[in-house]
Amino acid sequence: MAEIVEADNYEGIITRIEHKSRKIESLLKQYKPVEALKTALEGSPPKTKDERCKSANWIVVHRAIMAIKDVDSLFSALDPEYYDILMKYLYRGLSTGDRPTCDQCLRIHEKLTEKAGLGCILRCLADTVNPV
Repeated sequence: MAEIVEADNYEGIITRIEHKSRKIESLLKQYKPVEALKTALEGSPPKTKDERCKSANWIVVHRAIMAIKDVDSLFSALDPEYYDILMKYLYRGLSTGDRPTCDQCLRIHEKLTEKAGLGCILRCLADTVNPV
C-alpha cells in the first residue's frame, strides 16, 4: 500500500511544483507544449492528501493541457506511461465546469481513449489511492 506523505513534506512538494512550473513556462515559450505536458505529469504528488499540493499541481498541469493545439501529434510524442495520469487530470479538468477547459479535456480524452483503450478510463476511475 502506498505510504502517505507526512505533513512536514508539503512545503517540499510545493517547492518542487513551483520549480516545475517555471520549467513548463520556459518550454511553452519555446513552443514545446508536449514537452511541457510531460514535465507537468512527471512527479505528480500522488501520495499526498494535502489539497494545496494537489491544487498547485493541477494549475501546472492545466496550463500545459491548455497549451496543446495539435492533439493528434500529442499522442505520437507522448509515452504510454503518461496515459493513466493524464486521464486523471482530464477528469479533474472536466469537473471544473469551465467551458474552455472542458472542451480541451474532451478533445484530448477522445484521442487518449482511442490510443489507450477503455482500460485507461477504468484504471483512472478505480484508483482511490492516488486521486489528483
